[in-house]
This record gives sequence, C-alpha cells and structure tokens, in this order.
Amino acid sequence: MNVLHSIRVIDLGNFITAPYAAMLLAELGADVVKVERPGTGDPFRSFEGGLYSPHFQSYNRHKRSLALDYSKPEGLEILHKLVSNADVVILNNRPGVSEKLGVDYDRLHGVNQRLVYCSITGFGFDGPYASRPAYDNVGQTLSGWLSLFHDGSDPRVAGPAVSDALTGLFACLGILAALFDREKSGVGRRVDTSMLEATMAFGAEPIGQYLATGQAPTQYSRGATSQAYLLECRDGKRIGLQLSSPNKFWESLAKAIERPDFLQKYPDRRARISRYEDIAKELAGIFRKRNRDEWMQVLEANDVPFAPERRVNELFDDPQVRHLNLLFKSLHGVHGEVRGMRRPLRFDGEREAQLRPPPDLGEHTDEVLQELGISVDRRKDLRGRALI
Repeated sequence: MNVLHSIRVIDLGNFITAPYAAMLLAELGADVVKVERPGTGDPFRSFEGGLYSPHFQSYNRHKRSLALDYSKPEGLEILHKLVSNADVVILNNRPGVSEKLGVDYDRLHGVNQRLVYCSITGFGFDGPYASRPAYDNVGQTLSGWLSLFHDGSDPRVAGPAVSDALTGLFACLGILAALFDREKSGVGRRVDTSMLEATMAFGAEPIGQYLATGQAPTQYSRGATSQAYLLECRDGKRIGLQLSSPNKFWESLAKAIERPDFLQKYPDRRARISRYEDIAKELAGIFRKRNRDEWMQVLEANDVPFAPERRVNELFDDPQVRHLNLLFKSLHGVHGEVRGMRRPLRFDGEREAQLRPPPDLGEHTDEVLQELGISVDRRKDLRGRALI
C-alpha cells in the first residue's frame, strides 16, 4: 500500500542522512526524485569504483534520478520549476551552503508556499561548531553514544553508521508531521534537525538516567539493568539473552540451565544487577558445555527470551526472517537483479509498495523533464551544454 502515493519529494542530499530520509518516504509510496550533479552524482555512488556502489544502493532504493547542474542559472530555474509542484525538499549541507546554491528555505518557499523543507546539518544552524564538517563518527562521538560502546586506546571503530541513520529517521518523522500539519494549515513548514540532536535524542535512556541520578552510565549499565548476555556455546556460536525485570524469566533460565541454586544465590533483581559480572562469568561457563542448537531447544522449551546471534550473511537464512519475507528482488535494466530490504511497516496488513531498484545516475532525467514540459530539443541542448 502506497500511503504517500500523492506526495512528491525532491532529494537534494548526498551520502546518508538526507538520502535515507527520502528513501523512507519512497518506501511509503512517495515519488522521490533524486537530483544529482551530471557526471559524478552523489559521492556515495563511487565508493567502490563506478557509479553504483553498494553504499549508494543501500540508501537510494525506490527513487528516480535526475542529473541536473543547478549551480548554473538555467539549471536552477529548472530545479525551481520542479520544486513548484513538489511537496517536500530534503537536503544535508553545512549552514550557508544552501543559500549559495539558491536552494535555501526562503528561496524555495517563495516558489512553493506548500513546500515542506527539511534541512539536515551536523551540529545545528548556529553555535561554536556549526560551520564544522560532520560525518557519522563525529555525531556518535560528540553525542555520548560512542562512549557507551568503545573503550580503551584502540582507534578502530566498530559497527555501521548510527548517527547518519538516526538523523534520517528523525528527519522523516519531522517531514511526516509537517505534511500532516499542512493538511490543516495549507502551508508548508521548515523542518530542521542535526546529527548531534538526533543522536542525543536516540540516547534517551542513558541521558535520562544521568539527568535523573547525576551518575553517568557505563558501557555495561544497560546490560546489568536489563539482564542481557551474549554467550558463546561449545561450537563457538553465540546466543543472546535478555531476562529483563520479571522474575519468571530468571526462574525459567535457572530451570533451563539446571541451576536451581541461582534462585537463592541471586534472589532478586537488585542482587542480579549488582552482581552482573558474576552472573555473566557463571553463565559463560555453563553455555560452553553445549552446542547452540541444543541450548536453543532448551531455552525455547522453558520460555526464556533468547535469540541466536546472526551475522549479516546469515540473516536471510533465519526461519523467522524467511517467514517475514524481508528480502525483495528487482530488475535493473543495466545492473540486473538488485536485492534490498522491504520496508518494516504494514498498513491494514499490507506491506507492498513500489519497489524500484536504485537508479543509475540520470536514469530518469528525460522522464522527469518531460513531465515538466521541457521539449526534446531543449533537453538535447541542455545535454550538449552538460547541464543535464
């Protein structure tokens, strides 16, 4: 179900934050036109050579690509024409860049009063850091997020982009709220968010705990409070447990591992939190005595909250993932079969929406310009001058 089927989004972003927000809207059925510079396009395109890298594909499904040099007056005029019939514009630049390009809020809102304009920055529009460049690890580091996952002198950073994706999610949320408001007011709004604000907002629990208690959480505070463990089994495979606060799950685990003495040794939640490290060591020794498949049967039989650890290359072989049919395949005219994730939302039990493969650079230029009433001859002229 394409719940945003009547919405047109202009994606002027690069890399992750703005393109991800635009892709989320596309997955809900919006017509997303990604406007890129001719010849090079989004810098994410060339991360592995060529112009169709896996990085680009990950954040640009379900879009159309218009190659347009809007740094030139004639290209900007075409962009403004595109904006005049659009509902949303999304971009991620440092403060001041949009004004230089002629795509700032005042300019575009003057073209279209109903436009929802979403601007994403690293640190906000003003303040001592506002003009600095920012990427994912900058957001993770400043927001306090990385301190909860990284310790010691190892300079390497593990894991995928976090701040980038979170910022895209919050941007999408703001855009949807502004579209809802527009239904009553008839006027579009400016939506602003930053990588710093979005990542701090996502850290609601650790920051909330600090504000309430004055004590900064450690890397293992959350694990202790929620009684979460990642345990290696005899075959080297791992299982994740989270017993949370209900006593019944602690009792179920004690039964599953045949250790009734745990109920006296760690009698209540407070004791289990304060002795988290002791429990972790004991469970580590216990779980090394059986293979993971054996433990999974025992834990499921005793209603213990658990899951086998899946690596990314194992995900789509998992029975539950297969059942949910989370992988989709689409055919691209040049690149053949392209695989991606389905959206994680259903409406009235339906999840299907338009499933476009990520576009080649400028793949839909003629299509979009034709919709704007730009003739074949003019398109030929624009192409000859490298404006499209």
